[in-house]
Amino acid sequence: MTEQVLTVQCKLSPTDSQAEEMEDTLKAFADACNWIKQNTPAKLRNKVRIQGIVYQDVRAKFGLSANLAIRAINRVASNRKTAMKDHSSVKNFEPTSIDYDTRIFAFREKDEEISVTLLRSRQRIKLVLGDYQRTRLKDSKPTSATLCKKGSEYYINIQAKSEAPEQIHVDTVLGVDLGITDIAVTSEGQKFGGKTIKLIKNHYASMRAVLQQKAVKGTRSSRRRCRELQQRLSGKEARYQRQINHEIGKAIVTRAQEIPAKIALEDLTGIREGVNQKAGKNHRRRVNGWAFYQLKEFLSYKALVAGVPLVLVDPAYTSRRAISAVSMESGMARASSVLCVVGLAMLISMVLRI
Repeated sequence: MTEQVLTVQCKLSPTDSQAEEMEDTLKAFADACNWIKQNTPAKLRNKVRIQGIVYQDVRAKFGLSANLAIRAINRVASNRKTAMKDHSSVKNFEPTSIDYDTRIFAFREKDEEISVTLLRSRQRIKLVLGDYQRTRLKDSKPTSATLCKKGSEYYINIQAKSEAPEQIHVDTVLGVDLGITDIAVTSEGQKFGGKTIKLIKNHYASMRAVLQQKAVKGTRSSRRRCRELQQRLSGKEARYQRQINHEIGKAIVTRAQEIPAKIALEDLTGIREGVNQKAGKNHRRRVNGWAFYQLKEFLSYKALVAGVPLVLVDPAYTSRRAISAVSMESGMARASSVLCVVGLAMLISMVLRI
């Protein structure tokens, strides 16, 4: 059986003294990461070599435990590798999260609490759990977690390992086409998205444009207020997209179980880079305006949990072939509908040949 790792987010209910120590720990961890970034060669990405240079100084300067110091070093090394891959620079670290491993973190299921190493002590902090969290964490022995701060609230993202169920063996395929007008369309004609989501996306885009204009004009206080509103708007939009992606992923996987069928999904990895280089501003906004990668990740893990096979298909040239197939259709709406169906049929045929 395949091992699966699910991240379960749990809210913490710390005492005032625990919250104060968590705040101090987050600040010390972020300061340590920034100091490591500034005092080691920018091109050095090997965590063992970085550790040999700064480990003792990090412990002495910031008061971190041995394992927290190692986690800070690992985070800097990991961010440098990601920045190199994305051809970007490493940004400054903010006091918003800390990585934990089994040496400095433990989950106590019976007491519904966690035990974590903080700046000055080891603390046992109560969890606020719902039925979903209890089900996912039942009988699990997580070995890693991430302590996060969002606004004035604290959360722990626990990585729980479990055995995934055996995948079903079927030849039937449920094709899923991702797009701009409709977020997802299945080969059965079920559509996810439509006018409501389009209106909300356009609303967020217009609000961002207004705030961006005001953020560069006016008084210092008004500019600061606009930047704060931009951050709140960004968080609200991200939460909305996340919820919709969860709902789409759940509906598609549930339908695949009912048929039963495997899921064929377009692999759109790298599509944004190509679009951002060639397309116009409005088209870039529409393509970049939805978290398709997140939707793919949600579909992948939900399918794994349900035992439904998911196949990623290279979408290259399928649209061109579909356009040729419907070139004789009259009417844009009709042609668009047939184009989607033909494209999905091609996805299914490609999967059946695998």
